[in-house]
Amino acid sequence: MNTHEHEIEALIRRGESLVLEFKSDLKCLPDRDLVATVVSLANTEGGDLLLGVEDDGSVTGLHANHFNVSGIPSLIVNKTNPAISVKVERHNLQSKSVARISVPKSRQLVSTSDGILVRRRLKLDGTPEAVPFYPHEFIQRQSSMGLVDPSAMVLEEIDASQLDPLQRLRIRNAIKKYGGEQSLLALADEELDGALGLCREVNSVRRPTIAGLLMLGTEELLRANLPAYEVAFQVLRGTDVRVNEFYRKPLIETFEEVELQFKPWLVEEEIQVGLFRVPVPNYDRRAFREALVNALVHRDFSTLGAVHVKLDNDGLSISSPGGFIEGVGLDNLLVAPPRSRNPLLADIIKRIGLAERTGRGIDRIYEGMLRYGRPAPDYSMSNPYTVSVFMANAAADLDFLKMVVEQEDKLGNMPIDSLIILSRLREERRLTTADLAPSVQKPEATVRATLEKLVETGFLEPHGIGRGRTYTLSARLYQKAGKKSEYIRQAGFAPIQQEQMVLNYIDKHGGIKRADVMDLCHLNGPQAYRLLKKLTDKELIKKTGEKKHAAYTR
Repeated sequence: MNTHEHEIEALIRRGESLVLEFKSDLKCLPDRDLVATVVSLANTEGGDLLLGVEDDGSVTGLHANHFNVSGIPSLIVNKTNPAISVKVERHNLQSKSVARISVPKSRQLVSTSDGILVRRRLKLDGTPEAVPFYPHEFIQRQSSMGLVDPSAMVLEEIDASQLDPLQRLRIRNAIKKYGGEQSLLALADEELDGALGLCREVNSVRRPTIAGLLMLGTEELLRANLPAYEVAFQVLRGTDVRVNEFYRKPLIETFEEVELQFKPWLVEEEIQVGLFRVPVPNYDRRAFREALVNALVHRDFSTLGAVHVKLDNDGLSISSPGGFIEGVGLDNLLVAPPRSRNPLLADIIKRIGLAERTGRGIDRIYEGMLRYGRPAPDYSMSNPYTVSVFMANAAADLDFLKMVVEQEDKLGNMPIDSLIILSRLREERRLTTADLAPSVQKPEATVRATLEKLVETGFLEPHGIGRGRTYTLSARLYQKAGKKSEYIRQAGFAPIQQEQMVLNYIDKHGGIKRADVMDLCHLNGPQAYRLLKKLTDKELIKKTGEKKHAAYTR
């Protein structure tokens, strides 16, 4: 069995998903069904269609009409609009033939030549299905891919005179309060509307954009023209509901009211660091503000559902309708270029000063958790339909905070990469560059450079060389925290101690394997191998067996 066939078998074992479809070909799958399945994949995330495989994963093979797979790409090109170019390969599995049709994700909406427009979605039981692609979902699809800006669409049925002038005053006050573009304050109302893109002229009549309606609309206008727009604020203590408020007011007014609701639940203490008193809140205000603004601004306004802000015993969660925009995911959240589903609205909020102007608000959310020694914000509950962030209600690590504050006093703000590294080492004690790279979301070379800078500044200590090099928090940090014994345990033992531990283990148990050495001395695979080789070269132990059966005795 070749590599490709192993790959096909692995796909079949994985089962059907949003990007993988099985189709039986026992009765010769009709061209219409074949093309519709390809279209549904292209209109979602792309993926693979395995022709000749049943829904349960059993291989039943290709019909004679499809045995020559070279005709399938041209069939699909001729039967799709715009044409989809697919790659088709035939493989032999279990003495039967299977066609793997690889479908790219389309950057535009695709239908069959018969006008069938479908997409894929997951049912409640986690299995996929093809469903019609309705007109109201077109904008949603295009905005998630950054092809259109829904917030810049003009609402031609509304006149600018219907908007609430008091909301312009809120905009001006927000610019003063949050340090927005001061030049906007000198503009007259109509000039301000034009400069921010709140209104545009259509046939010599000023009409609001969707962003303009969100900023200046009355509650009645918002209900009538943006029925998806809603914000919920809830406070739960166990099963007891303390607060349960819903808002459909203009965006800045909603933001201010939610922030006001949140304020009583903030608890703050202070610690002394040098000459300064440093506040320690249970939730960082800037992180909360940035997460709330992100939820309000980047949500999908074509999808019904509220932005939910929930405080409970476990922590703070903020969720908004609409998944991550094209190109952004859990694996690159920290490094993906700033993009918005609603670029005009995002630009307005930045210019007013409500959001981080560099577009790196996500860094502020991480910083607001990590600098206090709390867990990183958790986005793992996000899915294709919702973005959700959870900030745990965890006690601050005051020793860690003091360390960060002292660093900032000497060298300026600590980079987010350094905070992530220090936070993980605080929790997991000893890690390699490869262990840390996924958390920092940068190449190992970049992470290694950051680690070495932290070594130079005295925050970390390295152990070993090459790819097996590990890092721990430095003795100085453990000493400041009053955890000297923890440092000794984590930093490991001198080589002569490690040798003696291995010999004592063999004396007691009769032999040892490399995995035992790794566990006993807190070493990785290559380091354990070198230690055992050193003892073998000294003729203190001898090796029996090879590879996974290798063991060492006196």
